[in-house]
Amino acid sequence: MPDLKGKVAVVTGASRGVGKGVALGLAEAGATVYATGRTVSEDCFADSPNAGGRIAPARCDHTDDGETEALFGRVAQEQGRLDVLVNSAWGGYERMVEGGEFTWPRPFWEQPAWRWDAMFAAGVRAAYVASQHAARAMVAAGSGLVVNISFWAARKYVGNVAYGASKAATDKLTADMASELRAHGVAAVSLYPGLVRTEKVMEAAAFLDLSNSESPQFLGRAVAALASDPDVLNKSGRALVAAALADEYGFTDIDGKRPRPLTLEDV
Repeated sequence: MPDLKGKVAVVTGASRGVGKGVALGLAEAGATVYATGRTVSEDCFADSPNAGGRIAPARCDHTDDGETEALFGRVAQEQGRLDVLVNSAWGGYERMVEGGEFTWPRPFWEQPAWRWDAMFAAGVRAAYVASQHAARAMVAAGSGLVVNISFWAARKYVGNVAYGASKAATDKLTADMASELRAHGVAAVSLYPGLVRTEKVMEAAAFLDLSNSESPQFLGRAVAALASDPDVLNKSGRALVAAALADEYGFTDIDGKRPRPLTLEDV
């Protein structure tokens, strides 16, 4: 288990799903974690006693630049440092059913325009603005790690055009941020999950093959491993697969298993 005691992290979109799992994984490793979200509260982590009081829920709508600025100001005032930022907040999953129809797989000319706007505003742009604030603290300190949660849709058609374009933008954001941050000792990576047992996925568990799935906290363990790697700059700018990192660093999921890393062909 990595030792992140004394380290401070911000995880966006942490009220549920992958973001919540990342917050738990970092807290498990000893970090102080500010878990943000529009609906985040103490109740979100009431079922996770192992967090040990190291998670500070912080309500923040990352489409509101003022709220984002206030959040990072709070972290600076209370902690005086920031070591890890994980951008997990995302939009576009709202209103999957409209007029009685599941609209997610529609061709782009039949997609609601709000879905594109939501993915770029609450996803790509929100990550960009949060990373600006984090980078100022990290560059001043000469170290840090920014992780953008992404997916294989950046490289292969998965679901719909807006989803692929926004994930590709996330990976390009990562690569270009890494180019500018490297000289300052700060790393930036994209992180790809596999099939994650989020609350939404488990609602459809009867229809899914979960034999090679991951808990949300598995992603947190991957981030904790990266954050504790003194040579993480060697990975900066890359898109990394969480399960492949488990093989490299030797960590397991919360059930003791190690999921098989997906490949482009698997997705």
